[in-house]
Amino acid sequence: MSDNLLANVMGRDMAVDLGTANTLIYVRGRGIVLNEPSVVAVNIKDGRPVAVGSEAKRMLGRTPSHIQAIRPLKDGVIADFEICEKMLRYFIHKVHQRRWVKPRMVICVPSGITGVEQRAVQEAAEYAGARKPAYIIEEPMAAAIGAGLPVQEPTGNMIVDIGGGTTEVAVISLGGIVASQSVRVGGDELDDAIVQFIKKEYSVALGERTAEEVKITLGSAWPLEEELTAEIRGRDLVTGLPKTILTSTNEIREALEEPVSSIVDAVKVTLDKTPPELAADIMEQGIVLTGGGALLLGLTERLQAETGMPIAVANDPLQSVAVGSGQSLEEFEALKGVLFSSSQH
Repeated sequence: MSDNLLANVMGRDMAVDLGTANTLIYVRGRGIVLNEPSVVAVNIKDGRPVAVGSEAKRMLGRTPSHIQAIRPLKDGVIADFEICEKMLRYFIHKVHQRRWVKPRMVICVPSGITGVEQRAVQEAAEYAGARKPAYIIEEPMAAAIGAGLPVQEPTGNMIVDIGGGTTEVAVISLGGIVASQSVRVGGDELDDAIVQFIKKEYSVALGERTAEEVKITLGSAWPLEEELTAEIRGRDLVTGLPKTILTSTNEIREALEEPVSSIVDAVKVTLDKTPPELAADIMEQGIVLTGGGALLLGLTERLQAETGMPIAVANDPLQSVAVGSGQSLEEFEALKGVLFSSSQH
């Protein structure tokens, strides 16, 4: 009994990585308990959510006219408040069955977020059942903690977190962000670049999900030892019929050049703003990549070539932010300094 009681008391606190592409929830004492796409399928007639998460993602681009699959976050911020709140509520209830207990909550936001956008996130969390105040942690800080960097030490740690909607670059020392850059370029932009390229070169329209698959299998940021080719299916814009085309890693790399350059530039701009003492530390420690974009082939080589710094990818780049947010709960007193609460605004 005492174990259960302890679990109930422990299990109240949760950290939410509210991402453009995926939402992860970390429950104190239990680790990551939910990892689902940030998608909600809504019935337009009455506004009811039909499906949330993985189930809704399978419906993207495949729904009848009265059902719409919506991604409530765009570029790392809430684009559709009502849907976002419904999605959060659904996810929270999924992991937290005891309705009458309001959990303490830490939510992750991009570092370039405005005060208004930040309040929207906190309100969504509070409406969805979080205890007031909802705490906020900046994504790069969470990613750095999750990647195991010594954020509290007086040394320079550089993190590049490439998510679905934003890329966050930050230099962290003594538990604070010293220099940072947040660009609204991430996995979604890479997908979109592929869609536009195939449309322009082949007059073929690709769906969102196909573009994402092409990015994962053929995307790269640096010449590969062995270039690959693959067939992809889309709709011929001239005839309107399905069409299969042959494309290669070379072509897709060309398609991704613009967004990849934006990510590289954000890293260079941040290095430029970094105090020399910390820059020397980074030269030694290297730059750590997290987020789904860190998995893009050849990105480490590309960044290494352009910055001259050693580059490493975090152990589990997709979960670094959620793990780091969770860590701030597990060690609430020690890491309290990295959190913001609504009462501070």
